[in-house]
Amino acid sequence: MVNFIVYILVYPIIWLISLLPFRILYGISDGIYLLVYHIIGYRKKVVLSNLKLVFPEKSENELLEIRRKFYHHFVDVFIEMIKSFTVSNDEVYKRYKFTNINFFDELFKDGKSVILTGPHYANWEWIMSLDSFVKYKGYAAFTRVANPYFNDKVLKSRAKFGTHLILTSKIIAEIKYNQKNNIQAMYGLLSDQSPQLSKTFYWREFFGVKVPIHTGAEMLAKRYDMNMVYIETKKIKRGYYETSFSLITDDAKKYTDYELTDIFLEKVEKQVRTQPEYYFWTHKRFKHKDKAPI
Repeated sequence: MVNFIVYILVYPIIWLISLLPFRILYGISDGIYLLVYHIIGYRKKVVLSNLKLVFPEKSENELLEIRRKFYHHFVDVFIEMIKSFTVSNDEVYKRYKFTNINFFDELFKDGKSVILTGPHYANWEWIMSLDSFVKYKGYAAFTRVANPYFNDKVLKSRAKFGTHLILTSKIIAEIKYNQKNNIQAMYGLLSDQSPQLSKTFYWREFFGVKVPIHTGAEMLAKRYDMNMVYIETKKIKRGYYETSFSLITDDAKKYTDYELTDIFLEKVEKQVRTQPEYYFWTHKRFKHKDKAPI
């Protein structure tokens, strides 16, 4: 009952806000930024701590400037997620471009499915529009929202381009079904954040800090002989993005354990270093940095 009451009180407001044009929404974003950054100070210490770990060579002023820019972008992404409830497909196509979409036409010919993996960088929400341009049946791993009513709305919003949202725990069953029925599919995983320690098999340095690492993308690519592809998104200007794709491997089984994961993380580090303000710094990515088993 509580979930339903929260839903009927809050969702209509979110829906009405999402109807506003982008120029007004970004004005609202500027106001929220002032509140979140200058007044509430949401996770400012976490962000600065992460930046100090990752960029020890940068001065305090440089780190503070990255943090300030990050919060502007962070709030923009939040607003863009709200806009996603009512935004038209054509509007997203205009704002979220794929630079080498023909890459998948050639890849599709080899008959394999694809593990599509990338970081929480720039806008990762609108990558769902990829399903409108490829032949693969598209899936995206997700974590269920606590409120079931909001969960249903989020799923509906993210599925408007044809992508199938699937709980991470059910991906393997879906892969097995698709392979048995000769269905080529694409499975999207964002693999840069911190896994649960109880589910950690691999520790390595990430930006020079030894942390637990997600290895699910590599495991799936090897076990089910899938192509592994990296997503790289750039923010061109406010509200506009370009995404390109590169092949990590078309023969996953020939790699030693965790070698593909290392390649993925090297790509993430290179991407983040170009414009660090667009990475997801509020996450406590390095909270387990002193807990690696000896």
